Amino acid sequence: MMERVMTRIIESVAQLFLLLALAPLVTGVIRTLKARLQTRCGPGIFQPYRDLFKLFRKGMVIPETASWIFAATPWVVFFSTILAGLMIPMVAADAPLGLFGGALAVIYLLGLGRFFLALSGLDTGSSFGGLGSSREMTISALAEPAMMLAIFTVAIGAGSTGLTEIAGAAIGQNWRFLAPAQMFAFAALALVLIAETGRIPVDNPATHLELTMIHEAMILEYSGPYLALVEWAASIKQLVLMTLLINCFWPVGLQPTWFGFGALIGIGWLLAKLLFLSCAIVLLETVNAKMRLFRVPELLAVAFTLGSLALVSTFLF
Repeated sequence: MMERVMTRIIESVAQLFLLLALAPLVTGVIRTLKARLQTRCGPGIFQPYRDLFKLFRKGMVIPETASWIFAATPWVVFFSTILAGLMIPMVAADAPLGLFGGALAVIYLLGLGRFFLALSGLDTGSSFGGLGSSREMTISALAEPAMMLAIFTVAIGAGSTGLTEIAGAAIGQNWRFLAPAQMFAFAALALVLIAETGRIPVDNPATHLELTMIHEAMILEYSGPYLALVEWAASIKQLVLMTLLINCFWPVGLQPTWFGFGALIGIGWLLAKLLFLSCAIVLLETVNAKMRLFRVPELLAVAFTLGSLALVSTFLF
């Protein structure tokens, strides 16, 4: 029993370190690749680490109208995202906290962070914060059902909503990716990834134009360590959703455990798949322009339709 507990602790610490260290790197790689594709110099891939270090050393300016919600939100967003990351298989099919929750727990934890972030946008009384909160909750109300339908599609094949069971059932059956239901679910979850991470064509993470920004509008009042926690949590959330996408539908390289030489192989495969997905995201952002806000529900309706077709196809075929 004690050996099992120690194994879980080691796996949790290893995946926690991977989440904290790898998330800013993925963000830096996407920014650098996008700049190079647009023939710009752009920041280096390690710039997000420098930004976080600089923000943690700065002081904070807290609005006089802010309540305890404003101070609690960065911590709630950061730790809820971390817990969601520990519930998904990254290197090994057996997630460290897989026994404590499955796909629904991951969705609810991410939703909890989003809820507090929207509250903090309203808490300061800023018009921009209220605007961003309203837009964020509208998008999440359309994106979460599509995410659930996509995950339920692969859960039916595994006979469980636990991500550990889903990844375990998918290992050795990569041919299932070619099934119509799997392809529909993959496309739906890919669109949800774009919307949830606030990337073009849904949102532009590099903009500060008041009329178009969504995520940035909610965190305009944050500074210093609080802003660092929110930005770090956003990078971790992006990594969690990307890992969920590639490991649920393309579990190549997933290992049975975190121990042994297989863990290095699993990390190598994870990095390779993340790099491939990052290149796809960069290409999509480069060839598309940002949508008008009122066109975003149409895109998410497509994701919901694809998720519905995936679920129906699972029963028909």
